[in-house]
Amino acid sequence: MGSGYCIDKKHYVLVHGACHGAWCWYKMKPRMESAGHKVTVLDLAASGINMNKIEDVDTFSQYSEPLLQLMATIPPNEKVVLVGHSLGGLSIALAMDKFPEKVAVGVFLTAVVPDIQHKPSYVLEKYIESIPAENWLDSRFSQIGNKTVVVFGPKFSSNKLYKGCSIEDKELAKILLRPSSLFIEDLSQQNFFSEERYGSVPVAFIVCTEDLGVPLSFQHWMIQNAGVSDVIVIKGADHMAMLSKPQELCDSLLQIASKYE
Repeated sequence: MGSGYCIDKKHYVLVHGACHGAWCWYKMKPRMESAGHKVTVLDLAASGINMNKIEDVDTFSQYSEPLLQLMATIPPNEKVVLVGHSLGGLSIALAMDKFPEKVAVGVFLTAVVPDIQHKPSYVLEKYIESIPAENWLDSRFSQIGNKTVVVFGPKFSSNKLYKGCSIEDKELAKILLRPSSLFIEDLSQQNFFSEERYGSVPVAFIVCTEDLGVPLSFQHWMIQNAGVSDVIVIKGADHMAMLSKPQELCDSLLQIASKYE
C-alpha cells in the first residue's frame, strides 16, 4: 500500500447492495482502519440486522433512510468518501443529491450510476433489459404491494455474484442474504437527480472485470452514460470485490480518495 495514501485521514462510508448488509464489508473495514482511516458501515432498511421487513419498506428513500440519517449527522465542515456497491450506487446518489456539500467523492463499485438526463429508474431498467431471464438462475421475484421483491438464490449468488470468493464467503451469503427490492416502480416516479446537487459532486467508478452479476459491458455502458472520467479497474474481481479482492479494493479506494478533498 503506498504510504502516500495514508497521510490524510479520511472518513469512508461503505454502502452495500441489494439483499446484502453492512456485514459484506467485514474484510474492508479493518484493512482501511489499519491504514489510519475512519470507516462507517451501515445496514439500509430491511437489510443485514436492520429490523424492518422489506414488505414494510415502500419507497427507495425509506430503504436508504439509514444512510440519509447518517449523512445528516456529519458536521457541516466535514466531507466523507461515499462508496456504493451494486444497487448501493443509487443510495449514495440520493445522499449526494441531498448533501452535496458533505461528499468529497462518490465511488461507484460496479454500481448503478444514475445520470441527470433520465429518471432515477432508467439505468436499472436498462440493466434488467440487458440481462437474459435465465441469468437469474434460482432467484425468485414476487409482487408485494407497489414493488417487486427479489430473493437471490444460492446458485445465483454462488455463480454470478460470489464466483471468485471463498467457500466460506459463499456460505456466509447463504445465511445472511435477505429479500430486497430494486424499487424500480418507485424510482420511475421520482424526480431526476439534479445537476446542481448530485451533478456537482465528483464521481469515480471501480470496474470489476470478472463480475457476472453486473457484466463488464454494462459497467462500461454506465460509465459512458453518466460521463464518469475517473475509472479504476480491478482485474480478476467478481461482483463481490470487497470479499474476493479486499486488498486491491482497499488500495483503489485510497488511491481515489487521495485526489479529492
